Amino acid sequence: MAVGNGVTGKLTPLQVMADAPVIPVIVLSDVAHAVPLARALVAGGVRMLEVTLRTPAALACIEAIAREVPEAVAGAGTVRSAADAQAAAKAGARFAVSPGYTHAVGKACRELGLPLLPGVATGSEIMMAQEDGYTALKFFPAMQAGGLAMLKAWQGPFGDVKFCPTGGMTPANAADFLALANVVCVGGSWLTPADAVAQGDWARITQLAREAVALRA
Repeated sequence: MAVGNGVTGKLTPLQVMADAPVIPVIVLSDVAHAVPLARALVAGGVRMLEVTLRTPAALACIEAIAREVPEAVAGAGTVRSAADAQAAAKAGARFAVSPGYTHAVGKACRELGLPLLPGVATGSEIMMAQEDGYTALKFFPAMQAGGLAMLKAWQGPFGDVKFCPTGGMTPANAADFLALANVVCVGGSWLTPADAVAQGDWARITQLAREAVALRA
């Protein structure tokens, strides 16, 4: 998968999840912040970057990271439709993350060759994603949907499924989730605090990334 410091070739959803203990959930409103933010995260050892499609600037941010930071892997979060997936792929996204799951989103990502981490919160949603071939899933919103207890309960009927819990993850609870056999990584917004991004405090973000990587020490 890796050549030099970059990540080349087609990724699987599990490879996206396994690259680091935390996938940062990134919200960017200013394209000027995208490249230095990506470089700061990569410097701390975090390469899989989920840029959420929650702002008008998101696609341009993905495009800038994909073009200028080859050591990073730009992905798109908050993918809710086939059109979102298509726009993300066109911008250079190399993986997608959705807050929920529909057959249409799954089909679009398969056709685009875009690895997808589908969002699930119930057993029925897991089964629907599995029917479409997805077994590396985002558990969202993790804390509100049952947290550690839910993931432990799922180990029985869904022992072949791996999860990235997202929603309510913090440096204080991430290690507890990562200790579960069915959890590969967590998704967290704490790596890119809004004030640090606004102030251009990239050293702080690099340090937060380093601390996140150390969660799997």
